[in-house]
Formats: sequence, structure tokens, C-alpha cells
Amino acid sequence: MNGAAAGKAPWTFWAASGLGLVWNAYGGFDFIMTQTRNAAYIATTPPEVIQAIDAAPYWALACWGLGVWGSIAGSILLLLRSRLAVTAFAASLLGALVSFGWQFREGIAAPLLAVVILAVVAAQLGYARKQVAARILR
Repeated sequence: MNGAAAGKAPWTFWAASGLGLVWNAYGGFDFIMTQTRNAAYIATTPPEVIQAIDAAPYWALACWGLGVWGSIAGSILLLLRSRLAVTAFAASLLGALVSFGWQFREGIAAPLLAVVILAVVAAQLGYARKQVAARILR
């Protein structure tokens, strides 16, 4: 019986989960730096984007936060081998979809970046589901 069949996580699981956390941590960094108005970080953002974020409705900011923190939670839950990672990534995908929808409406979304982020979250959700089916996540 191989390690994966016995419920033992292979090294690829740990590598993918760790890389996912690093990727998602940047989203958390961006969210914190933007919301706390870190001067050096904000200086790299176009003024019209900052103005739109300042005028954003609370629901749009909440969805952005759900997208970011849901992915970070999902990554941590993957590393803890918890099946709740699926729920966290699903919530993250929903939050990101709504957030990017608002950003597109406001004309501040970076289309390629939005597609990449949504694809990564969807892939992480699919990966978490696969790990539940493989009994890697409990």
C-alpha cells in the first residue's frame, strides 16, 4: 500500500500547500498595506485606484477581504489537513468573484491579474476537493 492510499500526505501535497500559502500571503500583504494606507506601498498604486477604493461600498471591501482571507485560511487549513479548506476556498472564490465584478464595473480591475487570481483560487478549491476524496484531508 503506498503512502497516499494510507492517508499519508505525499511531499507534493506539502509543496503545493506551502506554495499556495506563500501566494495567498501576498494577497494578505496587499490588503493590509492598502487598508492601512502604507505610504510607500500606496505610492506604487495609481491614484484613480486609491480613489475608487476610498469610495468603495463596504460590501465590496468585505468581499475583497473574504477573497483574500478565505484563501489564506484555506491554505492554512490545507496544511492542517482539514477538509474545511474546501469551504474556505469556496468562500474565497465567491468573495473574489464579487470583488472583481465591482472592480470591473468601476474600471479599476487589471483583467489579466483578475483572471490569474480567480484561476488560482479555483485550482486551489479543486485541489482541496481532490484531497478530501483521496482522504488526505480529514
